[in-house]
Amino acid sequence: MRRKASLILLALAVFLTALAPLLRWYAFPRLAKIPANQYQDMVLEAKGATLLDYGTMKARKVSKVTIVQTLKGDVAAARRIERTAGRDVVVWDGLSYVQGPDGKMVSEIPERYIFDAHSQEPVHATGEMVDGDPVSRTGIEFKWPFLTEKRDYEYFDAQTRTTNPIHYKGTRTFRGVKVYYFEQTIPWTKVAFPKKMPVQGITAESVAKTGTTRWYTTVRKFWVEPVTGAPVYGEEIHKEELRGGTLLGGRAKVTAFAGDVKMREDYVRHTVALVKHNRTLVLLMTSYLPWGSLVLGVLVLGLSLWLEARARRPADPGPARAEEPEPVSA
Repeated sequence: MRRKASLILLALAVFLTALAPLLRWYAFPRLAKIPANQYQDMVLEAKGATLLDYGTMKARKVSKVTIVQTLKGDVAAARRIERTAGRDVVVWDGLSYVQGPDGKMVSEIPERYIFDAHSQEPVHATGEMVDGDPVSRTGIEFKWPFLTEKRDYEYFDAQTRTTNPIHYKGTRTFRGVKVYYFEQTIPWTKVAFPKKMPVQGITAESVAKTGTTRWYTTVRKFWVEPVTGAPVYGEEIHKEELRGGTLLGGRAKVTAFAGDVKMREDYVRHTVALVKHNRTLVLLMTSYLPWGSLVLGVLVLGLSLWLEARARRPADPGPARAEEPEPVSA
């Protein structure tokens, strides 16, 4: 009986030991993915910013500029692209809506971002765009890969429609969460005017005819939780200028926007809580379950060997009985 139990435990130990690498290296890369129907929004603010008054074409200080960013998954489009791409795909329809302190629209830029649900690598398909202009992204945008590494990544900039390195600057702690800090600097670059302008009757084409151009620079900062690859906080030191042309009345340039854009406090708290929850789920697949399976397999193996040793031990013969004396005859 002991020998039979030992063989059963040995088979269980082999199964648990083999399960550990399968969970980490086979199941995790296939099960960990961004849901196709994900929806999220984020509110950022630039307090004490400089903003262009298009009525007077002069820059002025304002109390606050608000940027609302939304990302909405298009499930139908993702399924359609998956049939030809041969992999799990996420399609995000994004919108960056900027408004002044009076609540009026300053700019509104839509995006369609198509990427691999597991690796976050861009997937090129019809409809990929920024503000209506077709683009072919390289590098990441919005989110880092699961199990982010301590290295530089290529990051797509929607304003310039270019990809540039975003540099790993070290490990930090943010609101009790271990994060990797990344930073990217985009030098002054001429960029397109938004398709939707804040003044009725003025279009990007009509502004371009005046010879006035739009220039942009930013320092982009992200605090990224490495297990999930999700930023828990973001900040941009953002500047825009209009340069040259007849629109400026002879001036060489005028500031269109300048400010330190930061996540609003309530969204910071919500994001940190959400990332902590998702981090636990990812760790189940990458650490807790594989290591637990391996440790349990070693313990079961030890129990199996102990039972096998008990089964092979010779039976105890018991105490020797004293010999009876032989009868003596006369």
